[in-house]
Amino acid sequence: QVQLVESGGGLVQAGGSLRLSCVASGRTFSSYGMGWFRQAPGKEREFVASISGSGASTYYADSVKGRFTISRDNAKNTVYLQLNSLKPDDTARYYCATGRTWLFFATEKEVTYWGQGTQVTVSS
Repeated sequence: QVQLVESGGGLVQAGGSLRLSCVASGRTFSSYGMGWFRQAPGKEREFVASISGSGASTYYADSVKGRFTISRDNAKNTVYLQLNSLKPDDTARYYCATGRTWLFFATEKEVTYWGQGTQVTVSS
C-alpha cells in the first residue's frame, strides 16, 4: 500500500519561506514522478510542481515559477517543496502526489496516490 506523508506546513508572514517534505512508502520511489498540488478555500485543487523519477526534470505552474523549488532525495524516499517569497495567495492546503510513470506530470488525471496534505498559511 502506497502512503504519502507530508510535513512542514505552518503560518508564515508574506515574503517568508517554508520547506515542505513528503515521505513515500509502499513502492520503488525512484521509479515514479512526484509532485505537489494545492487547494485554497473555495477553490479547485491546482497543480504546483512536479519532478521526474530521477530528479533530472522538473515542471512548475507559472504562478510559482522562480519562487518555489521541487527536489527529491531518492535515498530517503522524500520529495521536497521549497517555498520562497511567499504571498497571501499561496495560502492553501498542499498535497503530495505520485504519478503513474517516472515522468513528471501536471494534471490530476496523472496522479495515482495522494497524501493527506499540509496547511500553509501566509499572513499579510
